[in-house]
Amino acid sequence: MDATIYAAITEMCARLAGRLPDDALGALRDQYAAGEWAIGDDTLLLSLAFQHVGITAEEQALIRSFLSDPDNPDLLDVPVVDEVPAPAYRFTSAGPAGAADPSAADRLLAGEAPRHGGRRLHRAWRSPLGSAPDGPTWVYVLRVVEGADELKARSGLTARLWTTLREKWPVEVVAEGSTPAPYQAAALAAAQPVWSA
Repeated sequence: MDATIYAAITEMCARLAGRLPDDALGALRDQYAAGEWAIGDDTLLLSLAFQHVGITAEEQALIRSFLSDPDNPDLLDVPVVDEVPAPAYRFTSAGPAGAADPSAADRLLAGEAPRHGGRRLHRAWRSPLGSAPDGPTWVYVLRVVEGADELKARSGLTARLWTTLREKWPVEVVAEGSTPAPYQAAALAAAQPVWSA
């Protein structure tokens, strides 16, 4: 896969965080990370249509740049919106009373982060607002070195989180020096540091 196309896929997946349900976006990211391009393309278009997620004209062009069939009629079925909606979540540095203890996940992800080019790990509590597709949970954001494979890093970290702790807390991966998408930026703005290299 061409590096420019892979970068476009990575960027679009980051833009869809908080707009698509966690499980749908996670499956999409895993498919692309595994090199399942056609399945990823189908999952992307089906998820956008099924979840009624609108995309901007810029995002439509970005998706068209990496689809195996840029003229796929299913892309035209996805509604086009004037601007990206604000994240449908509020992020805070601490969870409410009774929130699950994240300390085991903190240790696990901090131990795994260097294998994926991790530089800094952050954690925030996510609370849904009106139209949010998912409920309240911990969210992790890992800043990685420039050039690290963000999709594979996220896939590896979420797999370890599930197989070791049976937790499905979302993990976002953002390259150092890049501008995070709105969801990741909101999470980082409220997050507390967990680990740094």
